[in-house]
Amino acid sequence: MDARFTDEQDEIRRTLRELLGKRCGPEELRAAVDTPAGHDPALWALLAGRLGLPALALPETYGGAGCTVTELALACEETGRALAPTPLSATAVLAAPLLLALGTGAQRAALLPRIASGELTAALAVPGPALATALALTGHDRRGRWAGGGRAGGVQARRAEGGWQLYGQADQVLDGHSAELLVVPAHTGGFARSRVLLFLVRGDATGLTRVRQTTLDATRPQGRIQLRYVPAELLGGEDSDALPALARLGDTAAACLAAEAVGAAARVLERTVEYVGQREQFGRPVGSFQAVKHRLADAYVEVQAARSAAYYAAWAAATQAPAAAPTSAAATEAPAAAPASAAATEATAAVTAPSSATAAATAPEEKAGALALAQALEALRRAAAEGIQLHGGIGFTWEHEAHLYFKRAAGDELLFGPVHRLRAHAADAAHVFEEAGT
Repeated sequence: MDARFTDEQDEIRRTLRELLGKRCGPEELRAAVDTPAGHDPALWALLAGRLGLPALALPETYGGAGCTVTELALACEETGRALAPTPLSATAVLAAPLLLALGTGAQRAALLPRIASGELTAALAVPGPALATALALTGHDRRGRWAGGGRAGGVQARRAEGGWQLYGQADQVLDGHSAELLVVPAHTGGFARSRVLLFLVRGDATGLTRVRQTTLDATRPQGRIQLRYVPAELLGGEDSDALPALARLGDTAAACLAAEAVGAAARVLERTVEYVGQREQFGRPVGSFQAVKHRLADAYVEVQAARSAAYYAAWAAATQAPAAAPTSAAATEAPAAAPASAAATEATAAVTAPSSATAAATAPEEKAGALALAQALEALRRAAAEGIQLHGGIGFTWEHEAHLYFKRAAGDELLFGPVHRLRAHAADAAHVFEEAGT
């Protein structure tokens, strides 16, 4: 297994880091999160138009770059470093894979090229507190109770003249207030025969009301979606059950979210190391004290281990990509192995990576993405907490960006965790704690 980055992957990281360094500094970041959309449309136009970020993991058939989840995860790592408030996660990580997996030929042809070009943004209308459950990261709900369970609450779908209508509400939807296309899970069939299907709703549809909500982490904007007999289009056919599709999406999404958290953790740790090297106490830099060195060294090891886990999860998700989705010639080639830095390679030297054939045959219950996400969230929480403490009183002031990383750590764990549930579900799926002979 070659764990080095390819030249193309290095170029993605370098170009994206350079652009975000110029266009997404602390002042630009604060200005962007204060806008109604919660992100800078001009920056998104650059990321989508010049760099093609939403097109990375889409097939060339639909205007994509024909890359894999690995490249998308690398892009997420760089946007995570800058805490860039963009629709990348909602559009390219959560919504686009569902359109590709379940959409009809006409739906793919109409929507995916627009997503690839950045012209169309999309959001998966799953309530924030239920997102990890919907993606089968912290549990597997076979009835879709997180979406209302067929009873009152959630979103209900019913047939109407010429199509479908949706009625219900979803809170804390990532970019739900600004996305131009909503992918809405809704119950149909009543309680006795209830099942969850996915529907497409235009952002300007009649009966749709959307409001941006106040969140702990302003760099990850969320919205409340209210649907009052909103016309909707069924995604795929009536046999396209949403729950298995969301569960399959879980590991891919978790790998990208883990990479994003690793990027944020690495950046706040770098800023902290830089600060303690400059701040003096008792006539010497704070960073020269042994206790401070130990704390930062522990955080560094945790971040590097999380980075290696995120790269492995992205590589594993790329090798297990479903064959049913249409792919270009470039996308069907053997994907590059998970890249890793020298430090990350040392941190995982004892782990033997499976061959492509073995990885492709790996059971979907083996949640590499969930475990990587758990480790990344823990590393981000540790690095952000050390950053706040070692920056002293300035760390939590609005003028300094350290508090933004701390809020990202807390907000991500609320949305995608908690860490102990991610690990517990992965252990249950792998039958780790079952008694011998049972």
